[in-house]
Amino acid sequence: MLKRNNLWLLAIPLGFIVLRKLMSSNTTNKKLSKNFDWNEFESHDGAVMPPEVKTNIQELVKNLEVIRSAIGKPMKINSGWRSPNQNAKVGGKSKSFHMVGMASDFYVPGMTTKQVRDVIETLISQGKIKQGGIGKYDTWVHYDNRGTKARW
Repeated sequence: MLKRNNLWLLAIPLGFIVLRKLMSSNTTNKKLSKNFDWNEFESHDGAVMPPEVKTNIQELVKNLEVIRSAIGKPMKINSGWRSPNQNAKVGGKSKSFHMVGMASDFYVPGMTTKQVRDVIETLISQGKIKQGGIGKYDTWVHYDNRGTKARW
């Protein structure tokens, strides 16, 4: 095994398999809340989540739990935290709230994105979740807890 850029590489005849560095502070596959796991919010490129992002994710998930409770159905997270490289790869905005752990893209099987957006709007208007950005796309909804209203 070789260690490069904080990743363990396992040599095999045709190349390398990248193994995520295991540390006592690693959050992968651990419960974040009643309905969410840390791994749902990890960057898809395998980057290690900085401590300040973890704090923001915990606050975001408090709001997502309220949404989940109001909907009464599981939410499937497409994207949580994104490293700068992952954000660029998916064409995210340069100041994306995903890069600081304050945004999530998700869908709810059996619900339209309009239905999900409407639930979020209602929860914000009732003061049950933090004001933020809501983006409605064809197959997912974006919610961020930026503290100011933004809609698209």
